[in-house]
Amino acid sequence: MLIREMEERDNQTIEQIIKRSLESFKLDIPGTAYFDPQLSNLVQFYKKQSNAKYWVAVNERDEVVGGVGIAPFGQKTGICELQKLYITPEAQGIGLSKKLMKVALDFAKEHYTYCYLETVKILQAANLLYNKLGFQQLDSALDGSEHNVMDVWYMKEL
Repeated sequence: MLIREMEERDNQTIEQIIKRSLESFKLDIPGTAYFDPQLSNLVQFYKKQSNAKYWVAVNERDEVVGGVGIAPFGQKTGICELQKLYITPEAQGIGLSKKLMKVALDFAKEHYTYCYLETVKILQAANLLYNKLGFQQLDSALDGSEHNVMDVWYMKEL
């Protein structure tokens, strides 16, 4: 798998990957990334922010099969957020999420002190990965969180 920065041509594909994934867990509801206004234009969204990027994983057929982003978290100095880590079902179970997170966290270390992320309990594989990678679970969301359906929050010192 090749991991590269997202390009304009990837916008629609990654939007579909995110939406299908959320639908599969019945999370296609307000308060999740499903309704993020920037979801159809992620390239532009990440380019508008300083110290923000979104990467995609591409298979041998040059198909986008997943992605992850890093962006500043609200107005908090030194804190970024790991965002929109989604993988197609066909590409799951081969360590791709871990590889995407490594790229994202390596970038984050250059610009931030802490990395925050939000998820839900039912995404058990994701929660296991976050714990393995040194994220510490928080008791509540950070002030400024926009996804009110999330019920698990993590922070990692970079």
